[in-house]
Amino acid sequence: MKKAMLVLGAMAVVTAASAQTFITIGSGSTTGVYFPIATGIARIINEADNLGIRANARSTGGSVFNINAIGSGELQMGLVQNDIAAYAFNGSGIAAFDGRPVKNFRSIGILYPEVVHALAREAARINTIRDLRGKRVVVGDVGSGTEQNTRQVLEAYGLKFDDLAQVIRVPPAQGVALLQDGRADAMFFTGGLGAAAIQQAAQTIDLRIVPVEFGVIDDLAKKYPFYVGFNIPSGVYKGVEVVTPSVAVRSMLVVAESLSADVVYNFTKAVFGNDANFKAVHPNLARYFSRTTAVRNLPVPLHPGAERFWKEVGVIK
Repeated sequence: MKKAMLVLGAMAVVTAASAQTFITIGSGSTTGVYFPIATGIARIINEADNLGIRANARSTGGSVFNINAIGSGELQMGLVQNDIAAYAFNGSGIAAFDGRPVKNFRSIGILYPEVVHALAREAARINTIRDLRGKRVVVGDVGSGTEQNTRQVLEAYGLKFDDLAQVIRVPPAQGVALLQDGRADAMFFTGGLGAAAIQQAAQTIDLRIVPVEFGVIDDLAKKYPFYVGFNIPSGVYKGVEVVTPSVAVRSMLVVAESLSADVVYNFTKAVFGNDANFKAVHPNLARYFSRTTAVRNLPVPLHPGAERFWKEVGVIK
């Protein structure tokens, strides 16, 4: 009898373990904002009681990679730019998804604005985006939202990648290293304010943030409606003591459509149910996250589990 009880106990442990849902959240470079936010979200999940979900954050190439990896089943969730999510879902807009839509992912919510930073070494004498012609420019990692934003901002100024002396596709940390040792003149980076990559660059070299002029912002927003004007405040980065106009998109959390409604509901409630706890994950969430805008103008339908939560808290009527 005792032996039978031990066997039954062991079976119960196996059953409990098998009931766990494991979620890997795709983020971005470790020097960006995606990675600490994804890590913080995973921590909230793993510290929750009796959730039946375990989560971990994975550093990746960014938005394009994350969506494709969710589409293939390699990832279950990811942080992505809202413009890239729309291009992927519709299968048009950028080469990465033209004629190859990714339909098997859904929205959980909008998080915070992601600002297009155009950085330049002071010594390179780059005062406007037009001055990037003939320069060595880090345009973003392969498969990143930054790469697509760089292409579109250059286009608004009548420039193409072919107009640059060198197109450099590397992660942000490598891009900063190239700026530091003079092997790159400028670098684009789309991400939340205060990203570690830019802070590092500003600490070690004389840095200029190149503005995107207001007239160009209007033209960009007409052609690519995900862009909004955004003023980078003075003093966010060492040595940059002027307000610099630019454009921003928005970050969002997306999920594989195949995850069950119950799992996604439990996940969403654990992460977003305590507003103060979630905002403590990162300063950009503290500054900009709002439940009232979390489901506004989503480019991809909500997952049923997330929709259930947002209705429960009154965000969706």
